[in-house]
Amino acid sequence: MKKLPSIQKLESWIDSYLNFEKTPKKNIFWLDTMRFFCEKFGHPENFAPCFHVAGSKGKGSVSTFIASILDEAGFKTGLYTSPHILDFIERVSSPNGPFEEEAYDRAVQEIMDGVQSISQEELPGQRPITWFELVTLFSFLVFRQAKVDYSVFEVGLGGRLDSTNIVNPKVSVITPIELEHTEFLGDTLEKIAFEKGGIIKENTPVVIARQQPNVRKVFEKIASEKHATAIFIEDTIENLDFKIKNITECIKNNTILTNGNSDFHKNCIKKYTSLENQNILPLMSVSFSSKIFSRPVKTTLQLLGKFQAENAALAAIAVKTVLPTISEEVIERGLAKAKLPARFEILDPPLIVLDGAHTVNSVTFTMETMNQVFAPFSHRILLFACAADKDAKDIAPLFKNQFDEIFLTKPGNVKQSDLGKLGEAFEQAGLSYDLNEDFKLQIQKAIKKAREEEALLLVTGSFYLVAEVKKILADVNSRNPF
Repeated sequence: MKKLPSIQKLESWIDSYLNFEKTPKKNIFWLDTMRFFCEKFGHPENFAPCFHVAGSKGKGSVSTFIASILDEAGFKTGLYTSPHILDFIERVSSPNGPFEEEAYDRAVQEIMDGVQSISQEELPGQRPITWFELVTLFSFLVFRQAKVDYSVFEVGLGGRLDSTNIVNPKVSVITPIELEHTEFLGDTLEKIAFEKGGIIKENTPVVIARQQPNVRKVFEKIASEKHATAIFIEDTIENLDFKIKNITECIKNNTILTNGNSDFHKNCIKKYTSLENQNILPLMSVSFSSKIFSRPVKTTLQLLGKFQAENAALAAIAVKTVLPTISEEVIERGLAKAKLPARFEILDPPLIVLDGAHTVNSVTFTMETMNQVFAPFSHRILLFACAADKDAKDIAPLFKNQFDEIFLTKPGNVKQSDLGKLGEAFEQAGLSYDLNEDFKLQIQKAIKKAREEEALLLVTGSFYLVAEVKKILADVNSRNPF
C-alpha cells in the first residue's frame, strides 16, 4: 500500500519529538499534557463511545476482536493499536484498513496547526511533548474526522499514566498480566497490575482476563474503590474449547509423506500453502458459553492458539457488556473476520511464521501453537531478537530441542538491544547459535537457509524484528536474489 503524503508529512514532523519506543526514559509519563491538548482541540477523545484495553499480552488481539465485532454489527469503528509493522497508518485505522484519505489529511493539518500554535510556556509544567502523546492525539482527531460510531484504544505502556488514559470508556478491558517493562512499571506482578489497573474508571465496568490470585486481588481492590463492576473471565465464561484445523491434520491424511523426506517438505508446502496469496491460513474452531449469551458462541478464528480463544471470549464479553442486544451471530462473524499481522502470521515461500511474542508467556504460547500446527516439520530454524529490557534468560530455554539452527540478532534500529546478554542467555540454555548485530544480514541468512533446506522458519521476539523481516521479504519477492 502506498504511503499517504499526509502521513509521510506527519511522521517527519513528529519524529523530532521524544519517542519512548525508540529511546526509553524514566519519568516521562503524565496525563496533564494530554488533558491540555484535548481541551485545546475540543475534546476529540469524547467524540464517540469507546473501549479501553490494557494488559501485558494479547491487548492488540483483544482490541482487534472488539473492533471487528463492532464493525460486523454495522458500526463505523476506529482502532488504535501499537506498534505498527510496516506502515504508520496501521496504528490509526479501522478493523478493515485505513479510513478515507480525507480524514487523515484533515487530521494531519489540524494537529500540526494546533500544536505548532502552542508556546512552550503554555504547556503544563513546560514539559516536552512526547511522540506517543501526539500519535494518541492524532488518533482522536482522525476518528472524529472519520465520524466513527465507536473507537477502541489499546494502551501503549502500563495504563495509569498512559496517554490513552484520558478516554471515558463504556468498558475497560484488562488482558493477562506478567512481568514486563519492570524498569518503568515495577518489579513485581502486583506493582504492574496497579499500573495496568489504572484504566479502571469510576462506575465503569471492567472485564478482566484470567489472572494469578495476587493480581486478581489488586484489580478487585481498585474496582471496589472505583465502584466499578469487575467481570472476571473465569467467573463468566464456561466450556471454553478450541481445536486448530491445521496443516498437521491435513498431512496426517496423506500417507505418502513421511518425516525426514525432502519431498515431504516440498509436497507439504506446495499442497498446503497458497503461493498466489503469499499467505496460508489454518483456522481454529472456538466455542464458549456464558449466562450473558442466549446460547453458546461457536466460531472459527484466524488468530491461533489457546490464548487467542481466551482473547476472543474476553472481547465478546466486553462487547456484550456494552451492547447487550448484540446477537451471537454477529459476535461469531466478527470474531471470525479478525486478523492481525505478526500474531502467528504464516507466509510462504519459504514457510515462515511471524510472531511478535516477546514475553515468557507469549513465547510459550507461540511454541505450543507452532508444535500443534507444524508437528510434522522435522527441520526448523529460529530467527530471534529482543529489546534489551526483555527477559532473554527465561525465554531462551523455551527453544531447547526445538530448532536445528538458531540465528540471533538485534530487532532493527528502533529498539535498544543487548547482544551480549542475549548470547549469554542462549549459552546458559545450552543452545548453539549464530549471532550477528547486522540484522539485515541475519534475516537474509535465515530466509536463504529456510529456502535451501525446505525448513520451517520461526521469527519471534520482537514486532520490530518482524517488521524488518517483512521489508526484506518484500524485496526478496520482487528481486528473488536467493
